[in-house]
Amino acid sequence: MNLCILFGGKSYEHAISIVSAITLKKLLPEVRHFIFLDSNHNFYHIPAEQMQSKFFSNKSYEKAQKIYLKKDGFYTRTFFGQKPLHFPTILNLIHGGDGEDGTLASLLDFYGIPYIGPRNPACVLSYDKELMKSFAKSRGVKCLTYRVLYYNDTPPNDLNFPVIIKPARLGSSLGINIVESQADLQYALDCAFEYDEKIIIEPFIAGIKEYNLAGFKGKEGIQFSFIEEPEKNKMLDFEKKYLDFSRTSNAKEAEISDTLKQALQESFTKLYTNAFEGALIRCDFFVKEGECYLNEINPVPGSLANYLFKDFRNALESLLHALPKPNSIKADYALLHTIQFAKGK
Repeated sequence: MNLCILFGGKSYEHAISIVSAITLKKLLPEVRHFIFLDSNHNFYHIPAEQMQSKFFSNKSYEKAQKIYLKKDGFYTRTFFGQKPLHFPTILNLIHGGDGEDGTLASLLDFYGIPYIGPRNPACVLSYDKELMKSFAKSRGVKCLTYRVLYYNDTPPNDLNFPVIIKPARLGSSLGINIVESQADLQYALDCAFEYDEKIIIEPFIAGIKEYNLAGFKGKEGIQFSFIEEPEKNKMLDFEKKYLDFSRTSNAKEAEISDTLKQALQESFTKLYTNAFEGALIRCDFFVKEGECYLNEINPVPGSLANYLFKDFRNALESLLHALPKPNSIKADYALLHTIQFAKGK
């Protein structure tokens, strides 16, 4: 597998990205190149044998080779200047800020570096849950009703409880709480506002069915993973999701009808097409009274949702050979010369 895994980032999900990278190293032992982006936005070339949690928690990574991003790739500084590092295609495995908000995609595109991951427009549409819901609606995919609240807004007093409160621009179930009454509302708001100044309030429906489906566009069109019905109690909390990021064995395939399977795949296709090309994403759906509702789009899912594919290695290879090619645009000064000639200059 000719890939270079990029992970870390300045995000509340920084540690989770490290877990994802270590997990993929176990799954893809032939991958030898790893790039760590620390919380100060420094890049480090990490030896494959150092891909262990303690290497990062005790900051040993600071002794690793520091590298720099320039046109067409990464470089290391030498006594005589700079030396290019000929890394293979980058795999964006940074969750949350930097990796999913469009920052990294813009940087890699700017420097002309090929990568697996969501492009900037896809990041913008999926990172903010309010924009994600508007995007889904425009594609004909339903979402549950919701309200948006900002940090300085007055807490609402007309909610129909129970509700679920979550930061608008964060994943991994961080800052999420279920609220049963007005008396518990302020605590949940405070928890969510610790992570984001913008939050989403949605109805909490006990016992609602939830299904996860991953996929990507290969040479032969969109390829789907199998569909998982995640195990959960009242809510899939952070601790359980954190363990989820280290999964390497296959999840259990949901026992659902062909009709529901087709409906979920059709919704996925509507969301993915002409938006997420170049990325392997996971969409989480609710099913209520036979209708599919989008819950989340995960543009960089934990451990790249390897556990949803019966042949993850083959899936990744297929995506690697179907990455979108950037437009080649050359500056044309003909119009500029015409304008200058018309002005007599």
